[in-house]
Amino acid sequence: MPRSRFLDYAVYFVVRVFICVVQAMSLEMGQRLARGLAWLAADILRIRGHVVDENLAYAFPQCSQAERRRLARQMWEHLFLLVLEVAHAPRKIHETNWRHYVRLSGTDPLVRALLDDRPLVLVTGHFGNFEIGGFMLGVLGFPTYAVARNLDNPYLDRFVSRFRRATGQYLIPKNGGYEQILAVLARGGTLSFLADQYAGPKGCWVEFFGRKASAHKGIALLALEHDAPVAVCCARRLGRPLHFELHVAAIADPRKTNAGVGTIQLMTQWFTHRLEAMIRQAPDQYWWLHRRWKDPRPPRARTAKAA
Repeated sequence: MPRSRFLDYAVYFVVRVFICVVQAMSLEMGQRLARGLAWLAADILRIRGHVVDENLAYAFPQCSQAERRRLARQMWEHLFLLVLEVAHAPRKIHETNWRHYVRLSGTDPLVRALLDDRPLVLVTGHFGNFEIGGFMLGVLGFPTYAVARNLDNPYLDRFVSRFRRATGQYLIPKNGGYEQILAVLARGGTLSFLADQYAGPKGCWVEFFGRKASAHKGIALLALEHDAPVAVCCARRLGRPLHFELHVAAIADPRKTNAGVGTIQLMTQWFTHRLEAMIRQAPDQYWWLHRRWKDPRPPRARTAKAA
């Protein structure tokens, strides 16, 4: 069924009005609103409540049900704060005052890699405020190219793209953008990926929180084929809204034979373990909404067992 242009524009209009309202709020008022909306989403409406609770039970089997519910509520508050921060960041964070909002941690090797002529692959996940992470690199003068799926709503897609391009972030479509990816790598550019999404039964199966999870092979394949170091990083919120630690957990260089990342499997497991370590430090800042773990058996095997 073709998409309704009128409906797309109506949704875009509502989103723009909402962002204008959020921008008019103080950060303190926005945080109180986020806390109230989180209570509504987690405790009253129970949006994707079963999925969130199941994921938390997989990741933290030692937690009680009450502790998981508290984490779910904190996760929702984090998601609403993320929207608040994205709305406020372009007006508040600039190249002259960014130190008031962002603390750097372990970034010296990353800066050297960004200044090098070789291409660079940045790996992060749905953790912290990943939009602010790309935004900050742009503020610091390092343009990045994020590989992601375009939004279905073309008006919202253009709006989000304008936000990213404002400081030097560019979007390469996940479908149909392979030639652009190769062009960025060829000129020594920086690609960024969200590396924590389920990749289907044909993905690279790795350990994530002690369970098998399917990860996309393309990240490791591009890094190994194009001699690109891989940096695992995040923008983690520090206590209050719009205050972050831009943290680089580790960098792996395919040229170093002792790095233990010489195959797609080893490289993918390497950055997955480091993503997990970051999430464990602040589990309330991770998106537990999507199904990261699924049955690795093919559909026929699952059907046969059920029968």
